[in-house]
Amino acid sequence: MIVAEDDVLIREGITGLLNRFGHRVVAAVGDAEALVDAVLEHTPDVVVTDVRMPPTLTDEGLQAAIRLRRADPGLPILVLSQYVEQTYAAELLETARPGTAGIGYLLKDRIGDVVEFVEALDRVASGHTVVDPEVVRQMLVRRRDPLARLTPREREVLGLMAEGRSNAAIARTLVVTEAAVAKHIGSLLAKLDLPPDEDDHRRVRAVLAYLKG
Repeated sequence: MIVAEDDVLIREGITGLLNRFGHRVVAAVGDAEALVDAVLEHTPDVVVTDVRMPPTLTDEGLQAAIRLRRADPGLPILVLSQYVEQTYAAELLETARPGTAGIGYLLKDRIGDVVEFVEALDRVASGHTVVDPEVVRQMLVRRRDPLARLTPREREVLGLMAEGRSNAAIARTLVVTEAAVAKHIGSLLAKLDLPPDEDDHRRVRAVLAYLKG
């Protein structure tokens, strides 16, 4: 695993946390160029990277993640950010295609539990798409008209879909039956002009692709 974070205290904190949970961090770097070099040197099983990196402290980390992902679709990447960079976030999430590795985008100030963070990382490493619901909400703002057709429950289901949740997990979260979840999913995909798909990973990709639209 490789950790990329320009703040040395946060970088060391994440590294120590992951080591405690049994992950082996082979490199911890502070800028986007070093991240790319480290990936080429170590061929890690997963990358955790911040968005803002030197020299401009804007979106170098996210752009590096996109380049790495395009070069190696089999590289799982989890992006951590303090804000939603919609254009590049959508571009990164569009790399979550069938047959590729997992991808994730989480907001730092919404990570309230280290166990949940490590579980999210493990899901990305195992091939799932994990997206903070707030990221989804902000991206949805750009698609007001189609989304106006969704019911509040369908919006909830859409947010959980974008987190990579299975029908069973969505049902447990919303305290409804799996049959009800399947009905909501079929309805919201139809309203968004997206074909229903039984593959959870492809379904998330379809939603994110639509959001990029």
